[in-house]
Amino acid sequence: MKKTFIIAEAGVNHNGSLVIAKKLIDAAKDCDADAIKFQTFVTENIVCKNTKKAPYQNKNSLKNQTQYEMLKSLELTKSQHIQIFDYCCFKKIKFLSTPFDEDSVDFLDNLGLNIYKISSGDITNYPLLLKIAKLKKKIILSTGMSYLDEIKSAVNLILKNGTTKNNLSILHATSAYPCPYNEVNLLSMVALHKKFKLNFGYSDHTNGISVPIAAVGLGAKIIEKHLTLDKDMKGPDHKASLNPVEFKKMVAEIRNIELAIGSDKKKPTKTERKNIKFARKYIVALKKIYKGDIFTNQNLTTKRSGGGINPMKWKNLIGKRANQDFEIDQVIKL
Repeated sequence: MKKTFIIAEAGVNHNGSLVIAKKLIDAAKDCDADAIKFQTFVTENIVCKNTKKAPYQNKNSLKNQTQYEMLKSLELTKSQHIQIFDYCCFKKIKFLSTPFDEDSVDFLDNLGLNIYKISSGDITNYPLLLKIAKLKKKIILSTGMSYLDEIKSAVNLILKNGTTKNNLSILHATSAYPCPYNEVNLLSMVALHKKFKLNFGYSDHTNGISVPIAAVGLGAKIIEKHLTLDKDMKGPDHKASLNPVEFKKMVAEIRNIELAIGSDKKKPTKTERKNIKFARKYIVALKKIYKGDIFTNQNLTTKRSGGGINPMKWKNLIGKRANQDFEIDQVIKL
């Protein structure tokens, strides 16, 4: 199985601090994530000043604060981005970011970004989709809050404007923070793969690690999960994130599942082959059999004997004469 690409979603969990951002990079590297992803935006370009926060944002961030004010406090400067990018290079972990406006797309392009993550909230953002598609780079498209027709429109737009199918991946997601288990709908991820025939994965917002692990079992090739240094920190996404200990366990379990998925060819494994003759039964004498006696259902049985005639040849043996004496439990030979 191709290794699952695991993204530690730092998002805005740095709380606007370069120091915290670097600690998140350290944690992601220590957790063996393949990449760490931030968010790149100019607040004035993405939200009106009086726009209210989403309910989960109200719950997990400062009260009496507009969405504009919240995002402005979490916005990374270009200088901070460059330092974060350089630190990722130093730590040898892939830097990713989600651009939320066209200016940010240009900035990330100049920074050398070669994989663009498009957020669920921008799946209907025609100008942004078009701009990213024309870069002809790799794209990971999240599909939270969307209907199938909306996803189809976004995919067609991207593929018709420079991006190849090999460079487009699609992520199933449920945009709830945290996401209730009964709203995960992992089978939708499988359905998206069948529908669009694209590389696919899952962006998880549930509490815990069981759902992303299950997604890998269902074939996900990309897993994205929020990472925080402390779930009790103030900020919109900390509560729906994993701490470093949890994230590291998730990565380890995903790698175990990759090994467990293995091959679709059913045959005994190397370890099993050593056990076959000790675990299977073979034909032995049920009672004392003398040379010349006829083998019958009454004088033969099957037991674990460490080898002998396969019991599937039972009918071939019945009616034949013994060519030697056999003691009870002795393996039958012809």
